[in-house]
Amino acid sequence: MIIEKDIVPLTSKALSDIKKNILATLAYFDLFNYPLTMEEIFLFMPVKYDQEKFGYALRYLLIERFVHKFDKFYTLKNDYFLIERREKGNIKAAELIAIAKKVSNLLIRFPYVKGIAISGSLSKNFADESSDIDLFIITAKNRLWVARTIMHFFKKLTFLVNKQHYFCMNYYIDEQELQIREKNIYTAIEIATLMPLHGDTVFEQFYAANAWSREYLPNKCMRLTTAKSVKASYLKNFIEWIFGNRLGNKLDDLLMKITAKRWVKKMQMKKLNTRGIVMAMDTGKHYAKPDPKNFQIKLIEKYTSKVTSLLERCEDSMAH
Repeated sequence: MIIEKDIVPLTSKALSDIKKNILATLAYFDLFNYPLTMEEIFLFMPVKYDQEKFGYALRYLLIERFVHKFDKFYTLKNDYFLIERREKGNIKAAELIAIAKKVSNLLIRFPYVKGIAISGSLSKNFADESSDIDLFIITAKNRLWVARTIMHFFKKLTFLVNKQHYFCMNYYIDEQELQIREKNIYTAIEIATLMPLHGDTVFEQFYAANAWSREYLPNKCMRLTTAKSVKASYLKNFIEWIFGNRLGNKLDDLLMKITAKRWVKKMQMKKLNTRGIVMAMDTGKHYAKPDPKNFQIKLIEKYTSKVTSLLERCEDSMAH
C-alpha cells in the first residue's frame, strides 16, 4: 500500500528516479526501434518498484508527452509505424521460433552438446525478412571445439538445400566456464531473454553462475521452464566415449588453434558477413563468441549518450 507521501504529484518539476529508470529502459529498446508493453517496461527496469507507484510514474510521463502510447505499446518516438513493425516482427518471430525448435531437436543430438537456447532478436520475439536463427550453445567441459567443429561441418553441408545462412550458432560456452565475462546491461538483457530449448539442468547452472545479471534486471525471471531435458543417445554416448581421453583433449586444443587462426585471418582481411558487418570472433578454451569490441562497447556508449541526452531534454522541458 502506497501512502500519500510516497506519491510524486503530477505537477512535480523534477524527474524522480523511477521516471528516469522508465525512460532509460525505453531508451535501450529504442536503440532497436522496439516499443514495449507496460509489463515489459517493468520487467526490464534496473530497480525494483511497487507496481502502483510504477504505473503512476508512467502515467506522468505520458501526460508530459515524454513517452507515447499506441494501443498497448509505449515508445519514446511519436511514430505508429514502430508499433506496426513490432507486430509484424512478432508474427515473423513465431514462425522462426517454430523452425528453431525443429533445428534444436537435431542439434542437441550432436556429441558434447548439453544445452541449446534461442538468442539475439528472435529471443525477444522479433524477426524480419533478413533475420536468421541465432543459437546459444552450451557444451561439455573441455570439448567445446570438438562439438563446434562437428556442428559447423554439418552447417556447411546445409548449403546443399540453400539453408546455410538460415541458422547461426554464434555463441558457445562450455560447462567449465558458464559465467559470461562481460557484465553490462547488454549481456544482462541477452541472458535474461534467452529462450532455452534443451538442457534444463545445465541452464539452471548457467543462470546460477550469472546471478550478477539480477543487479541489472531484478524484476526479470529466467525462462527455465522452456528447456527440455537432454535424452540419452547411444551414438552420442559412443562418440563421447571415444574422445573421453587425452586424445580428445589434444584434438580440442588443436581445433581451437586452427579455428582461432582462421578467424584472425578473416578479421585482418575485413571480410563481411551477410549483414555487411566485419566478421570477428573472440575465442578461448571455454568460449567462442562474436567479438564484444565490435558491438557491445559501441552499443553501450550509444545507449549512455542517448539516456543522458534524453534526461537533459526532459528536465529542460520541465524547467520551462
